[in-house]
Parts: sequence; structure tokens; C-alpha cells
Amino acid sequence: MIVPLERELLLIRRGNPFLLVAKAAELFVLCIETFEKEICQTVGEGDLIVVSAPEGGDLRHAAILIELVRTYHQPVFVLPKAHPGSARLSMVVSAGPEVIPRCDITRGTHPEQDLICAPEEFGNLRLSSAPGGVEVFVPEGEADLFSISKL
Repeated sequence: MIVPLERELLLIRRGNPFLLVAKAAELFVLCIETFEKEICQTVGEGDLIVVSAPEGGDLRHAAILIELVRTYHQPVFVLPKAHPGSARLSMVVSAGPEVIPRCDITRGTHPEQDLICAPEEFGNLRLSSAPGGVEVFVPEGEADLFSISKL
């Protein structure tokens, strides 16, 4: 399904966990800082910026994370595998033309921006930028399990 989206935010919720989705308003370079190197990738106008909150949380917190990337082009930091700080990350962010929620990765430990850590409930979704909106791929028969609304 394609959900129209411009500057507003798209909330995808299933119980407490949620994904908050926005579209990039302009072309910019997103720097991804790892302990070994810096990776810089282009985020195009209309690409997605997605925050995942696996246990839920404050929507304002998620909106701030989106704006730090979308408006202020804040770098994204990646922790090494097994870093104790990853357990304290209540929300994570990814940006790109497509973002796929995955439940088999550890929060904050992977630089691939096409993936985002999410709970099992979101493991079958896929989000893609579409002209004027976001394409949300939901497995057949599962659409009614999600609440999808614009903020």
C-alpha cells in the first residue's frame, strides 16, 4: 500500500513497538561513524528516515531523532558488536530509499542503512520511498495487525 507523505510523519504501530517514518526534504550526505572508519552515504530528497522503537516510547523522542537526521544532518553512530551500550538504546534510526525492519540484528551495531533493528512484530514489513509517499509492504492478511497513521 502507498501512504501519501510529504513533511508529516507516518506512525506504524503494533502494540507498544512502533516505527516512525519521514521523508528527506533535500539531498544531503549522512555520515555513519564506526570505531574503524567513517562511511558517508547520500540521502536523496524523498528517501526515508525511519526510527524504530522496539519497546515503544515517547513519540516526541522519535520525532527528535528524525529531525536530527532530516533537518540537521546529524551523523549516525554505530557501536561494535557486543558493546554494552547497545542494550540501552531505546530507539535507532536508519535512512535510505528502502528500509527493512529486522529482528535478528543488535541495536546500533550495523552500519547498513537499508536495515533497522525492530521487534519480531515488524519482521515482515518493508518500507520504500514512493513518489509523494511511502510504500509499506505488509504480508497479505497482516495489514489489520498494524495501526498506520499520519502525525
